[in-house]
Amino acid sequence: MESAALGEGRLSGLSGSGHVLFAYGTLQFPEVLETLLGRVPSLEPAELTGWRAAALPRRLYPGLVAAPRRLTRGALLSGLTAAEWAILDAFEDDEYDLRRVRIEGRAAPVWTYVWTVTADPVDWDRDRFAAEHLLGFAARSARWRRSPESSGGSVGPGWVGFPG
Repeated sequence: MESAALGEGRLSGLSGSGHVLFAYGTLQFPEVLETLLGRVPSLEPAELTGWRAAALPRRLYPGLVAAPRRLTRGALLSGLTAAEWAILDAFEDDEYDLRRVRIEGRAAPVWTYVWTVTADPVDWDRDRFAAEHLLGFAARSARWRRSPESSGGSVGPGWVGFPG
């Protein structure tokens, strides 16, 4: 695991197409990607060992935390432009740290957001999120995309306490 010391604009500091993002939360859903990017980039199912997608206090989205002998399912996003990386980076909370991780079966490491503060001891429930919150989350993501400054920068702080 290698921390990405990119500072402000974590993903936007990367140059687009050669980089792959492991998405384990809301960014693995085409509905959310479409509202943020105006398209759905290439999505490939993937699994990351040694980590779990943890539920977060008062948030609908998860945080990736180290968990030996655990497995997190998600998707690899590829073919993103530099502008799309910047959008996804702005969408994420400041409590995430961009790091490189190894996905079994892939030669090159991929990027992912790792949660850096307290997470719940229970796992995030992808299926429950999809059934109960996905459409509302996608709609709110679209509003954020039209006016990111109205939510104070990243989506995270504006989403604390989102009804759930």
